[in-house]
Amino acid sequence: MSQDGGRTPEILLLGASGKVGTLLRDSWAEAVGEAARLVPVARDGRAGLRWAPGDPLDRLPRVDAVAALWGVTPGPGRDLADNTRLALLAQEIGAATGARVVLHASSGAVYRPGPDPLREEDGPDPVSAYGAAKAEMEAALAGARGPRAVCLRIGNVAGADSLFAAMAQGGTVTLDRFPDGQGPRRSYLDPADLARILAALATADTQSLPPVLNTAAPVATPMAGIARAAGRAVVWREAPEGAAACVALDTERLSRHCPLDHAAASPARLARHAPALDSATEQTS
Repeated sequence: MSQDGGRTPEILLLGASGKVGTLLRDSWAEAVGEAARLVPVARDGRAGLRWAPGDPLDRLPRVDAVAALWGVTPGPGRDLADNTRLALLAQEIGAATGARVVLHASSGAVYRPGPDPLREEDGPDPVSAYGAAKAEMEAALAGARGPRAVCLRIGNVAGADSLFAAMAQGGTVTLDRFPDGQGPRRSYLDPADLARILAALATADTQSLPPVLNTAAPVATPMAGIARAAGRAVVWREAPEGAAACVALDTERLSRHCPLDHAAASPARLARHAPALDSATEQTS
């Protein structure tokens, strides 16, 4: 990981108070140390520098890179088109702060799940409104002005996805079982590994960075394995029609910049981000 004249590179984190941003901040020091410094930004200032869209850009410090982990997820009253607006604003922020690169949070949801690992070359073919919104964001960034834009097609972040939300409800988790007798498998990413990836990409030669990059552990992880490693009992139900047994991201391209080994997909490692059982109420999710 290169540094400019011995100076520690700085990364502006947009969305610092969100689920992923909070997990990233909590993992940063242990994962990255002094190799890169995170500069968190949030609307209320509790997670770092107070700044919100509409505030003057000159309030933001000069940095080497911007990590735009903000965005809009599905929910009542939420406009998924804001993902594109926020991404274009992140490009403006990158230009105003002197950043070399802006790392945008896209999603593995831009792909149509299939039996084989999904590659960047496969192109977007989303099956959900959220995936479609992220694909539209990527398309808008392809012609955007400003610093180098890299869209990170992130897998499930441990501690922030639906499985971990279900585990927060109690000691029992309900999962789909498919005709082969197995449960769902997904490409996961530990927040500490996300920190390492952001630090590596922020200091890489910008010309070597692709416009889109799958961002996950190198192999998919059984969701049941994570639940059991967290001490949760698994209850099975028949998978409904259209449910995806496996969503696996091919990470060969990522490995050129920040290689991760198979331990990154370990259920035990990922399960450490689950809430303690004694703080949850026994429920079926």
